[in-house]
Amino acid sequence: MTAFSLLDLVPVVEGGSVAQALANAADMARHAEAAGYSRYWVAEHHGMAGIASSATAVVIAHVGAATSTIRIGAGGIMLPNHAPLVIAEQFGTLDALFPGRIDLGLGRAPGSDQRVAQAIRRTLDSDPNAFPRDVLELQSYFADDGQTGIRATPGAGAKPDLWILGSSLFGAQLAAMLGLPYAFASHFAPDALDQAMEIYRRDFRPSTALDKPYAMAGFNVIAADNDEEAEFLSSSQAQSFVSLRTGNPRQLSPPVAGYRESLPPHHAAILDHVLQCSAVGTIDTVEHGLAAFVERTGVDEVMISSSIYDVAARKKSVALAAEAMRSLKTPLPDREGTTGSRPSTRPI
Repeated sequence: MTAFSLLDLVPVVEGGSVAQALANAADMARHAEAAGYSRYWVAEHHGMAGIASSATAVVIAHVGAATSTIRIGAGGIMLPNHAPLVIAEQFGTLDALFPGRIDLGLGRAPGSDQRVAQAIRRTLDSDPNAFPRDVLELQSYFADDGQTGIRATPGAGAKPDLWILGSSLFGAQLAAMLGLPYAFASHFAPDALDQAMEIYRRDFRPSTALDKPYAMAGFNVIAADNDEEAEFLSSSQAQSFVSLRTGNPRQLSPPVAGYRESLPPHHAAILDHVLQCSAVGTIDTVEHGLAAFVERTGVDEVMISSSIYDVAARKKSVALAAEAMRSLKTPLPDREGTTGSRPSTRPI
């Protein structure tokens, strides 16, 4: 069976609070654990009124304390925002608190706009080679190999699973070169998905971390008892994407009936483009959408994103998505180099 996991943006909804969003995150992680998800990830974003996961390592600790078996981690940490030593210390701490459960996905985007990025980094001067060097430096701290001349405490000897994240070809090339698992953000940036997967598998070099390529891709699921309800629930996510792409990010809005039909053509085009990797509808619709996505990409794991305003409706969608994933026919037709060894992935 193709593994499945959950990405939670820890949404702050209209009329809600950060405290409520964090409580919901712990509840959702427990729910995902009970539903059989392999891992639960939160992502680093900054300066966004509707996302409460900016202090990503703190949120991971919060959900770790609320769960017991599911892998927890970052999808991801935007490494250019941080000194690698700081991330080694943070995730070394998490690994000590929750041994064998921590994932550290690494990305190179700012997770914010340029103004916020400058406030975080203090400078926007960048070197295109800095991200690969920072990944290698971070690996060195965890390996405690002495190459940096500094011992990370905590961090030295920690064993979080490192992932390279991406929405372009760069991350695929780096993950292949380093022999690390790769996750593609197709749930909001689908353009380069097929080419990135091809490059990752073609150029993969075995490493001490991974003997074969292991690929994950994001997929949006909004599931409900009927198509009309699912379409209604999906309008919250649609509003969020339109707001973000038009430079006005806000808290997650309540659903609106007929929202897509009310949009001008250029806004509707935005949604059609960014939400290509999605399934909205009943469990049968979702199962067919997921099956087609897995068949198309050959991914070893699907990272499900389910942005819904109402917590109870979202929990139901997450449960239906898990049921749909378990119903997929297995095994899929084998493709050369598509299935990697992931001994730390919890059996589904």
